[in-house]
Amino acid sequence: MSLQPERVIFGFHTVLARLRADPKSVLEVFLDESRKDARAKDFAAAVERAGARLMRVSPTRLDGMAGGGRHQGVAARVEVNTQKQTLEELLESLKTPPLLLVLDGITDPHNLGACLRVANAAGANAVIAPKDHAAGINATVSKVASGAAEVTPYFMVTNLARTLADLKDRNIWVVGSDAAAKDDLFSVKELPSSIAWVLGAEGTGMRRLTRESCDLLVRVPMRGQVESLNVSVAAGICLFESVRRGKMLY
Repeated sequence: MSLQPERVIFGFHTVLARLRADPKSVLEVFLDESRKDARAKDFAAAVERAGARLMRVSPTRLDGMAGGGRHQGVAARVEVNTQKQTLEELLESLKTPPLLLVLDGITDPHNLGACLRVANAAGANAVIAPKDHAAGINATVSKVASGAAEVTPYFMVTNLARTLADLKDRNIWVVGSDAAAKDDLFSVKELPSSIAWVLGAEGTGMRRLTRESCDLLVRVPMRGQVESLNVSVAAGICLFESVRRGKMLY
């Protein structure tokens, strides 16, 4: 029996992502005994290749493990991931300009999962959040992230303002997305390649100290009647704008 802290993850993408990223951390995999379809067979074969233990169980047991979440007939008991390197070590190891996502006050696990997913899709090197007033990684986050939570570094820091100052010391621009900002994201001329995008919770936005730590504030232009975007949508727009501009430079 593992002495490491454990948690349950569920869903095809989430479990497969963990099997690929860290198969030794997967303690047991559970598959709905009633599923005989091609997807279930391919999944079982992947579990076998990874050397993990596969158990066929009832849908009722899976329902209990997932706590009401949509498990798709798949769940796993895994060791809690521990960061293999610090944020500083990660930044030191990068060979390209860092692209980071900083989340201030995101407490909804669905929003965190969606942010991790979009950050991974954009090629962000890490997601950063404060230890207080922020969601941690749990089964819901992993499911919504569709595997991104298993491979995207997520650092929860004690002092977010201090961390932002440290990023600036490394010549990483700290750019906040703020609906009240004067500058338009798409028209602002200067957007460095080394960048940490900072977003706050929908409605409340960034905290005062976080906002004051930003080198630049920009807004996503809104053309319709809605006044704000979900944080994961806004994060995707900002991150992919950096990706787009980076491709124009090289």
